[in-house]
Amino acid sequence: MNKGKITFGKISSNFVQNSKIIEASGSIGQKASFSSPTDIENLDDDAEKEKHDLEHMMGISSFGKKAKSFDIQEMLEQVKQTAKEVTKSPEEFHSEDNEEDDDDFIGPPIPANWGQSEETNDGEDVKDNSDSDEEAENTHFIPCSQEATMVHGTKAVTALNLDPSGARLASGSVDYDVSFWDFAGMDSNLRSFRTLQPAENHPIRGLYYSGTGDLLLVISGASQAKVLDRDGFEKLETVKGDMYITDQAKTKGHTSGLFGGGWNPITREEFMTSSSDGTVRTWDFYNGGKNHKAAIKCRAQNGLKVTPTSITYNREGKVIGCGCADGSIQLWDLRKSFVAPSIQLRKAHAAVEISSIRFSHIGNNLLTRSMDDTMKLWDIRTMKECLSEVGNLFSRYDTTDAIFSPNDDIAVTSHSLNKGESIGHILFYSIPDFNLLKKIPVATSHTIKLAWHPKLNQIFVGTGNGLIKCYYDDKVSLRGATLCAAKIHRKAQHSEIVSSQQVLTPHALPLFRQERRKTSRKQMEKDRLDPVKSHRPDLPITSGQGGRVASSGSTLSSFVIRNLGLSKRVNDDQDPREAILKYAKEAEENPYWITPAYSRTQPTNILDESGNEEPPEKKIKPD
Repeated sequence: MNKGKITFGKISSNFVQNSKIIEASGSIGQKASFSSPTDIENLDDDAEKEKHDLEHMMGISSFGKKAKSFDIQEMLEQVKQTAKEVTKSPEEFHSEDNEEDDDDFIGPPIPANWGQSEETNDGEDVKDNSDSDEEAENTHFIPCSQEATMVHGTKAVTALNLDPSGARLASGSVDYDVSFWDFAGMDSNLRSFRTLQPAENHPIRGLYYSGTGDLLLVISGASQAKVLDRDGFEKLETVKGDMYITDQAKTKGHTSGLFGGGWNPITREEFMTSSSDGTVRTWDFYNGGKNHKAAIKCRAQNGLKVTPTSITYNREGKVIGCGCADGSIQLWDLRKSFVAPSIQLRKAHAAVEISSIRFSHIGNNLLTRSMDDTMKLWDIRTMKECLSEVGNLFSRYDTTDAIFSPNDDIAVTSHSLNKGESIGHILFYSIPDFNLLKKIPVATSHTIKLAWHPKLNQIFVGTGNGLIKCYYDDKVSLRGATLCAAKIHRKAQHSEIVSSQQVLTPHALPLFRQERRKTSRKQMEKDRLDPVKSHRPDLPITSGQGGRVASSGSTLSSFVIRNLGLSKRVNDDQDPREAILKYAKEAEENPYWITPAYSRTQPTNILDESGNEEPPEKKIKPD
């Protein structure tokens, strides 16, 4: 073994042309050069042998790492090839790929004009209809591939709203009921977890969740609005106004039935209500509903009051839009005085109720739906003429809805069944030209309320037969109905084994049984049944034979004497003098009350015992 030999690996120089391999070896301070390749190969064999001997001596499988050698010429060729491929045009690149992949390609070849428009003999381009439909669906996407049905009741659903997070749904109907639906807690049966009647015998006209989702505003046919929490417990009730005051601004609340309402999207504690008394009132939740915050009086063209049948806030919470019963649109700016509306359009619709008015999420568009069977799109900057209009939309309910899609590209509306129609639809129109995009059949009844939640991307429809339809898509819809539609309803498992033998444990026997400690409530109920412990008063006296009076005498005084004065029974037929004198001898022999009391102070009785009593002389009247 050559102990003085040390190898440092291979170093190549002159990379492009004749490269010489130089290897240094030898003892420290001594340099050796080799000119022939055979000497280098022998040197490598000696190094490998030395390494193997050293590993065998130390008992290890490997020792050190061999220096990696690089071929610079090959690396330069790879860099040149990569540069050529990068600088190639797309046509050359695809042609070369096709030539290389021809051997590995399986199946018929791809046509050369794939994905391009075909030219007819006239030279016109013909596009595939499916491509145009796909482009339209991508531009105006409507989640309607799946549907779920929830049953509210048997009558028309006239109110529908979801909280901002999309976790709960509230629905109201003309049957006075409000139902709460929790998507995370429901299964495939889709049943509501709570149903209540917040306004007693008044139909529900509107439900509105606050911006935080913790409060629910209930608008009913009554003159007082109510605010409930998420579980349906009442938190606030607005005050009722004085109906004998003519000036509605002087009253504290509404004096007649409500029509609409809503929460301010910016100021979370402020909400508004509209009534048939011709006013729109804003309220502060923390004021407790004792007095309105501001009152807006809507006037018709003749100066008389008009009912604002539908109201809404704009997205900044600074403008209130009112759709009135005379077909007019009035926009009120909350930053100005309420003497007159900021924008007013008298003949926006025919002289009938406007059932829905909505501001767009972004922009200056306004959507209105009226009982004159029309839906119109407006620009609030130019309110003289509508941008688009759709007719022949029959509506029977004054709460028929029209809404914007979350991206403001689609207007959705519902309609009622006319004579000869059997299925109600919801209609989707493009904005701003109002081209019909889609018509979805919903149920064999009217379609009334609509809700398109932006986070869930799901559409909810309230119908006239008490159903709530939910439309969604598995790919783009999140949470909501997708959580409960896939849950399997599992019935409670009841034990089918019935034991025929009675099992007696030692503690079940009377000897070993320990008396249970009764609660104070149960003990109180038991004492209440006991007439002695409860100190129950005497029952009222009933007339006739067999009662208390008849058993102890014919008068009430005899009953009182028997129960309060004497311990023994008194015979009413006995002579009272005889009853007293029978105790005279005993009282004289054993005095107890009167005689001992006067024995010391009473003087001795002096009696005249002469016995000479002369009769008195008779007086004679003089003549």
